[in-house]
Amino acid sequence: MKVSTPRWWYQRDARHGRVARTLLKPVSWIWAAATARRIARATAVDVGIPVISIGNLTVGGSGKTPVAREVLRLLYRNGVNAHALSRGYGGRLTGPLRVDPAVHTAADVGDEPLMLSGDAPAWISADRVTGARAAVDAGAHAIVLDDAHQNPALKKTLSLIVVDGETREDEWPFGDGSVFPSGPMREPLKAGLARAGAVVVLLPADSPPADPELLAVFGDLPTFIARLEPDRPPPSGPQVGFAGIAKPWKVERALIAAGCDLKDFAPFPDHAEYRPEDLAFLADRAALFEAGLVTTEKDWVRLPPDWRTRVVSWPVAARFEDEAGFAGFLTQSLR
Repeated sequence: MKVSTPRWWYQRDARHGRVARTLLKPVSWIWAAATARRIARATAVDVGIPVISIGNLTVGGSGKTPVAREVLRLLYRNGVNAHALSRGYGGRLTGPLRVDPAVHTAADVGDEPLMLSGDAPAWISADRVTGARAAVDAGAHAIVLDDAHQNPALKKTLSLIVVDGETREDEWPFGDGSVFPSGPMREPLKAGLARAGAVVVLLPADSPPADPELLAVFGDLPTFIARLEPDRPPPSGPQVGFAGIAKPWKVERALIAAGCDLKDFAPFPDHAEYRPEDLAFLADRAALFEAGLVTTEKDWVRLPPDWRTRVVSWPVAARFEDEAGFAGFLTQSLR
């Protein structure tokens, strides 16, 4: 969903964005009711192999893709030939097709599937069942399903919910609990957690331990803590950063925390398509500060090829605090 995420969505005090929240409430009720009805009426299809769903309860910004990549890595390390499956949001192709990073671009298949294809066989399909069957026919022993907690088409062996674990002042992962568009929730918290098998709380590399108040929200659900850690240091020298993700301000924070000499930062909407005028703006900012340009891996794959030589990609990875415990939970779930 290509929206510029309002900061007030994630503030628990409903006085922030009060007018917008009030005006959008009726649309939220319709959205929540339609989601609940679609899920209740669906008959999930069993494709004959385990399906691990990596989803969230909010409109982007939780860190699903890094967690999906880490799940794929851990499964492969334990001998499971897992394939990734996504609907290919942001791409023009509908599939089912296997993503080939040497052939396809983010404009073809979407940025997240393109990233996942570097770690494991990755498929896109607007129809999840058809895509899953294509993966089975290609020899998949398990499917890691990206962003499908609210999609009931496939029978899921395990539903993992990824939650942004960073809490600051009145900033809260679920805001005041309002459903889109008057808040960040895709569905009410209680309804989403009722279908979950476990929760992954994703924290910045340098943050304090997870907030006990947040952990209490998940009750008896198995809950695992992961850290979003840089794969390498940010580039040296003065930099202008930019990001088109649901919470671009978190990238700015992370770059500064990692020691980047950040002179300026430009936020863009989630899954932004970088137009010539956007690129010209970034070039002007870099020239003004005599700086390089740095962005997320997810944004970098959406850049035109000639711009990828001008911008440094800063990749991050999700790493579990109790990696052995989480890997054991995964493999036990598959049995």
